[in-house]
Amino acid sequence: MAQFLDMELTKSAYKLMHDMVKVKPGESVLVTLDSIGDFRVAEEIVKMADALGAKAMLAWHSTPKGYGALTMEYLPEPLKECVDKTDVWIELNDQWLLYSPIWDKAVTNGRTRQVMLGGLGIERIVRNIGLVDMKAQNEFQTRLTQLTKEASEVRITNKAGTDVTFQNDPNRPINNEIDYSTPGAHFLIGQIGWAPIEGSINGRIAFDGALSGGGDLELGVLRETITYVVEKGRIVEFEGGALAKRVKDYFASLNDPNMYIAAHVCYGCSPNAKLEGCTTEDERIWGSTEWGFGHQGPNYSGGAPRVAKSHVDGISLACSVWLDGQLILDNGIFIHPDLAKLAKKLGK
Repeated sequence: MAQFLDMELTKSAYKLMHDMVKVKPGESVLVTLDSIGDFRVAEEIVKMADALGAKAMLAWHSTPKGYGALTMEYLPEPLKECVDKTDVWIELNDQWLLYSPIWDKAVTNGRTRQVMLGGLGIERIVRNIGLVDMKAQNEFQTRLTQLTKEASEVRITNKAGTDVTFQNDPNRPINNEIDYSTPGAHFLIGQIGWAPIEGSINGRIAFDGALSGGGDLELGVLRETITYVVEKGRIVEFEGGALAKRVKDYFASLNDPNMYIAAHVCYGCSPNAKLEGCTTEDERIWGSTEWGFGHQGPNYSGGAPRVAKSHVDGISLACSVWLDGQLILDNGIFIHPDLAKLAKKLGK
C-alpha cells in the first residue's frame, strides 16, 4: 500500500545517494538510526544504496541520552566497532553520535564519508534535499563561501540582541555543505560553517530561534531569548530567564571547560527550511546564523579535534552580517549584489 510522500522520499534518497554521496558499486554503506528516529527514511536510504550496487546495512539501536561523547555509554559494542569500517556512514540519529569519539575516528580515517542528517523525518528530507534546486543552491553557497573565505573581520547582529565580532583564520576550512563525495565530515545542505579565531570572538550572541544540546538540553524552538556573553571565544555569562538558567546549569553539570569554547559559526541558507525544533533543519533557516560550543570537529579546526563531552547549538534568526565592513546580509535578507541575484533563483 502506498504511504505518505512515497515517491518524493524515493527521489530524495536517490538524490542523496547517487548525486551527492556518489556511492559506487561494491562500497560499504552504513545507516545508523536510534529508536525514536524515522524508520522509513532509513529504510529507503538503505534500499537505494543497495539498488546502486553498494553493500548496505541499517544499524537500528536504542536511543542514547545526549550528544557526542555522552552517547557512548548507551551504545552497543558492535555499533562502536563498525562506524569507521565503512565507505559511507549516513547518520539519522535523533540523539547525535556526531562529535563522539567514534565519529572523530570515522571522519579522520581517510576513507569514510560521514553524512550527518540527524533527526530528519520524511517531510524534512524531502523538503531540504528532494525539493531543492541543487544547481542554484550550489551557485549560491559557493559564492557565499568565497566571500566569507576572503574576509578577515566579521560582525554579526540581530534584533534579539546579538552583536558579536571576530576574525577569520585563512588557513582553516570553510564547510560548504553540498558535495558528499570525499572522505570526512559532511552535513545537510543549506549551511556554510567555519571556526573563527577563538580568541578574537567577543560580544553577545542572542539565540531567539532554537537551542539544542541533546538529552536534558533538547530545548527546541525557544519561547524566550537565551544570550551568551562571550569574551575571547569563551562563554563568561548566560543571560535571560528560566531557560538561560537551565542552559547555565547544564553546562556546569558537565564539568568540562572546553564546553564553554566556541566551536563554529554557520550561515543558514536553505530555501525550504522551517523552524520546528529539529536542529538539523532549524540551523539552516534562511538568513539565520548558528553557533556551536563544545566539541570541535577536525572539519572546523583544520587539524585535530578539540575534545569536549558534548556540543550545544543555538540559532539566531534574521541576522545582519558584515564582512570587512561590507553588509552582505541585512535582517535575514542577502543584499550583496551577487547573492541577491542568486537567491532569486532559489525563490528568496
